[in-house]
Amino acid sequence: MTTRFFGAPVKRNEDRKLLTGQGLFIDDVELPGMLHVAFLRSQVAHARIKNIDVSRALKRPGVVAVYTAADLGAYWQHGPLLVQPPPIAGIVFNARTQVPLVKDKVRHVGEPLAVIVADSRYIAEDALDDIDVDLEILPAVVDIEKGLDAAAPHVHDDLGSNIAAHVRQTKGDYRSAAAKADLILKRRFRYEHGISSPIETRGVVAQWNARGDQMTIWDTTQAPVFVRNGLAAMLGLGERQVRVIAPFVGGGFGPKIMMFYPEEVVLPWIAMRLNRAVKWIEDRLEHFFATTHERGQIHDAEIAIARDGRILGIKDVFLHDTGAYDPYGLTVPINSQCTLLGPYVVPAYDSTFTAVFTNLPIVTPYRGAGRQHGVFVMERLLDLAAHELKIDPAEIRRRNLIPSDAFPYNNEIIFQDFQPLEYDSGNYEPVLDKALEAIGYADFLKHEQPKLRALGRHVGIGIACYVEGTGIGPYEGAKVQVQANGKVNVATGIGTQGQGHFTSFAQIVADQLGVDVTEVDIVTGDTDRFYWGAGTFASRGAVVAGNAVNEASRVVRQKALKLAGDLFECSEDDLVLEGGKVSIVGIPEKFIRLGELAQRANPMRGAVKPGTEPGLESTQYFGPPSGATANGVHAMIVELDPQTFDLKILKYVVVHDCGTVINPMILAGQIHGGVAQGIGNAFYEKLSFDDQGQLLNASLADYLLPTALEVPRMELDHTTTPSPLNPLGIKGAGEAGAIPVGPLFAQAIEDALDLKRRKVELLEIPLSPSRLFELTGSTRVP
Repeated sequence: MTTRFFGAPVKRNEDRKLLTGQGLFIDDVELPGMLHVAFLRSQVAHARIKNIDVSRALKRPGVVAVYTAADLGAYWQHGPLLVQPPPIAGIVFNARTQVPLVKDKVRHVGEPLAVIVADSRYIAEDALDDIDVDLEILPAVVDIEKGLDAAAPHVHDDLGSNIAAHVRQTKGDYRSAAAKADLILKRRFRYEHGISSPIETRGVVAQWNARGDQMTIWDTTQAPVFVRNGLAAMLGLGERQVRVIAPFVGGGFGPKIMMFYPEEVVLPWIAMRLNRAVKWIEDRLEHFFATTHERGQIHDAEIAIARDGRILGIKDVFLHDTGAYDPYGLTVPINSQCTLLGPYVVPAYDSTFTAVFTNLPIVTPYRGAGRQHGVFVMERLLDLAAHELKIDPAEIRRRNLIPSDAFPYNNEIIFQDFQPLEYDSGNYEPVLDKALEAIGYADFLKHEQPKLRALGRHVGIGIACYVEGTGIGPYEGAKVQVQANGKVNVATGIGTQGQGHFTSFAQIVADQLGVDVTEVDIVTGDTDRFYWGAGTFASRGAVVAGNAVNEASRVVRQKALKLAGDLFECSEDDLVLEGGKVSIVGIPEKFIRLGELAQRANPMRGAVKPGTEPGLESTQYFGPPSGATANGVHAMIVELDPQTFDLKILKYVVVHDCGTVINPMILAGQIHGGVAQGIGNAFYEKLSFDDQGQLLNASLADYLLPTALEVPRMELDHTTTPSPLNPLGIKGAGEAGAIPVGPLFAQAIEDALDLKRRKVELLEIPLSPSRLFELTGSTRVP
């Protein structure tokens, strides 16, 4: 196979449709007689329900139905535990999952109490005010440390505490490592809650066809196959009776892999009960409460280090806020625990976390999924150690990098895929070298920074390293089929939320089958088009589904060459497949087009040999034995106003290794998007709750997202260390842009304001101008 498209910066196939307004999103779905749904959500974080009276709402013209938990009958049940706890010795895990409508006790603001179905969303929203709710307000658990106090109220009364989980993982002997250390540093680090804020919020449309006993659901999910299977079971239907379509989704970022949201469960039930199509679209206010959050951790960490800067050991004890329920298991804190180790040799590691139930919205993975928390702790510890030991921050990182001949590198603890945390491949030092060169590290420190400081400008530099566990199993599949018109159709079970699947998968197919990339049609996220799959999450789409597409394409290529060889009565080795046709080497006028071969693969007469499959098609699956580990380095130069703390990013560099690159332009887009979200996480976005769990900044006027004015142009570069865990050598890249931005900001700001000399340390994320004002206090530059 020759490579024409794989690795090339091919323009995206899907962009014409998206840019001309032809992409189908959930709110574009309009069906005859469709009704609209609005949810009555709790305005308090913790309360017992004494009574809900919907009689006035039912009398409002245009209201078709109002339901509470009591109306759901046996359909009312807790959601499933999506990810079981990993096999770690001594683990404590208490599963408590969400419900479709609250029956007895409210556990966070925004939890749905009732649902109104009306002729329009306007009527449904107005009718929410007609419902009378009598609640017994309870004190809320908001602070994760106070939530562990013996006197704290309990989010789940039956547990007797607010402990959701307690997990310890170790490697080596930290106590012995600490005894040998020349320096031990201990600090407390905080990382706050945030939300995903996609362009398209969540939405569900459900249509029941009573005559055909068929349910169709349009859903902004990242896992359509699992949604189909789960809803079929809940509704008492067979899986073939439920079709879930996840069309174009305007950003997923993790929270849309969560299931089952109450709206996903309630709308199909309403559609069956009323035999009418129903639609619900999450509004921007609801997104602050009804969609899951991420972050909320406190780390008490210490590093044991030798005089020459070598890490001897790390000890970390942290609290993780899991919110009111924990349906996604321990994925986020396990990622924090594992990713803290980064690209460094850490001989001894002792990490313990306690996940705590609080009266805040549920916490599930959001781009990075806990990785940035671990990276923040490690990178800050190294910065502090470098300062104490008077070693350059880049140099102390270099001295601790895992050498290239040490791979596969076993970290001896269990990762989120339940496998040992083993890095498959990597070559970290060239990545660091490229980043330092691209940012102009040495020149900046020696020449540029002194010159600018002499002019009264406050400029600083930061550099942060990270690894990203990607491409986990269990599996994905793909069906590749050559059509009679010569076009190639590919169906796969994963959904797409803007990652460029329609192009990167097409590039794989195009090279295998010798067609143009525009001749490949990709179908994702439709359970009637492909039956099996896990979903799009954890930077796994290109790795797992991409390799399934490659394998299916390779089999179709073999079938095409076999058919053509039989036709031309020649060896397959004498054939060439390119330009959408198979020809004989050296005789280009002797050829047959792929479309004609596809027709011949389904003959109307004659005998075929046993074992022959009809059609020029193949369905194949791929499952990696464990995750592939990407890595990278971010570097940044900033300038701050020491009075207002207005921050400008003067230069931003990313050097990244995600194995073999399918499309560098799509990869660049992924990294740009990740960095933009990382900037928001690091410097702008913070959910501020009061002590009763009320969100004080639930609007985009108060919850600040970075705009194009705050996101700088970036310089990107790559190194390539293929993964040995899959035939294409791919590693994931979806979260790399977001992961190290927090420590990068902290380091660069400290440098710009010369905070270390003033004994001010930045140990929390997010930072912001107002927070910097508070932290610098009396030490501020006059």
